[in-house]
Amino acid sequence: MVKKDERVDAYIAKAADFAKPILVHLRELMHATCPDVEETWKWSFPVFVYKGAILCNMAAFKEHCALGFWKASLMPDTDKLFDLGDKDGMGHLGKIYSLKDLPKDAVLKKYIKAAMKLNEDGVKLPPRAKVTEEKKKELEIPAYFVAELKQNKPAQKAFEEFSYSCKKEYVQWFEEARTEVTRNKRMAQALEWIAEGKDRNWKYKNC
Repeated sequence: MVKKDERVDAYIAKAADFAKPILVHLRELMHATCPDVEETWKWSFPVFVYKGAILCNMAAFKEHCALGFWKASLMPDTDKLFDLGDKDGMGHLGKIYSLKDLPKDAVLKKYIKAAMKLNEDGVKLPPRAKVTEEKKKELEIPAYFVAELKQNKPAQKAFEEFSYSCKKEYVQWFEEARTEVTRNKRMAQALEWIAEGKDRNWKYKNC
């Protein structure tokens, strides 16, 4: 029995015309690959759960869609899909404007199965370490980003006023980049968002 959620049906129905076929395809592919997957609703967008843990999530924005793997940091990136996410910073496939932007079904299925295996084995994401006031003061902003901030006064002022957690999310995003090119793309996007007073995950809060 297909375990679908009416809220996901409504979400797809309200999505922009370009997004509907993308969301429908991702949804069908998820159920075809993982028959026991369950749909639910978190953070205002569709989430797929398997074995009691989140597997993936998808979202539609004004001009593109996104697909994210919950345990991407623990998954093997054999086809270098996760590097595509640097184009937007949300999800792991970059900005998806049409079905043509998606990897081949066989590749996506391989990644979905890898995510399934983690849930089947009970593998969990490392818990976030509790941050003490002393540790907060020790957050080190990379010199390369400090240099970029100095050249963008609005962003520098906004960043200085951010909470510790907001600063840390951006720093981690830069540090997780696999290449310098990727890191530079992330910084360019971050500077734009920060200057507007937006935190790292602002899009999820408004989708």
